Amino acid sequence: MANLYTKTGDKGSTSLFGGKRVSKNDYKVECYGTIDEAISMLGVAYSQSKNEDIKSYLNKIQRKLFIVGAELASDEKGLSMLSYTVNEEDIKELEHIVDECSKLNGRQKSFIIPGKNESSASIHVARTIIRRAERNIVTLKENGNIRDELLKYVNRLSDTLYALARLEETYCKIDDIKSKVIDKLEKFNNIEKGNEESIEFKLENIIKMANYAQRKAKELNVPIVFSAVDSGGNLILLHRMEDSLLGSINISMNKAYTANALKISTDKLGKLCKSGEALYGIQNTNDNKIVVFGGGYPIYNNKKIVGAIGVSGGSVEEDMEIALYSIQMMKMKSN
Repeated sequence: MANLYTKTGDKGSTSLFGGKRVSKNDYKVECYGTIDEAISMLGVAYSQSKNEDIKSYLNKIQRKLFIVGAELASDEKGLSMLSYTVNEEDIKELEHIVDECSKLNGRQKSFIIPGKNESSASIHVARTIIRRAERNIVTLKENGNIRDELLKYVNRLSDTLYALARLEETYCKIDDIKSKVIDKLEKFNNIEKGNEESIEFKLENIIKMANYAQRKAKELNVPIVFSAVDSGGNLILLHRMEDSLLGSINISMNKAYTANALKISTDKLGKLCKSGEALYGIQNTNDNKIVVFGGGYPIYNNKKIVGAIGVSGGSVEEDMEIALYSIQMMKMKSN
């Protein structure tokens, strides 16, 4: 087994890929050493992040940085032996990541101060290391042959890490809100009074509930959309009356999604997310699928939530009346 130590660098020199020996304070060594530092810091961020998408992005970037480091660590002979170097496609990949992050992050309205959570802070540190690497590479380019694509990749990477750090902060905020939701709902007892009676939530019964909702809607002269989701939030049934508003389709589905995901009727959630309350701002999470006004109700079977329904089309009060009528009629027929 070969020793980890070789003793060849004891006098302050090291070998480039290709065989040429240079001083350890050579700018090429400084450049690929800084890239190595960034790879390690990204490893710290990877180990701290709980989001699989971000972890995947970080891991891909680490792998590409090994390729960047290899090019920087090569002499002329070594460069000719490299099987792959970063190119325009790699740069476009970074731009794609930035674009995807921007969709989720939204518009930046103020300066970002690193430190919202450990992973985002580590990504920001990696970003500053990459900036230092870029400065070193520019200096190296002035005294040697550095490809434009390599410099462009490193420049674009700092933007990418900035976007990823913001995204990590966004996910952290969402997780904090979710934790507050769980804590708050436990305190408020998330089982609805009078709603814990069992309803067998199968398609046959869901269709009956949609028909009950339609009956009440006709009585109120309100064309509605009735939606039902299972315990995983997947749409089971979408029932739309003639002349109901197109906008009611998504609202109805989102009411059902909210009631199921947060295990509370949407009217009660609305009371908990007003300004100054613990859940303030929750409606801006989950891709804006959270609805905080009445019309969505979780459905129970043996005191366990098995899905939810959502009604939209009339006023909030009318939507609630129709949805509750559907639930009560189903209970009566089940008993």
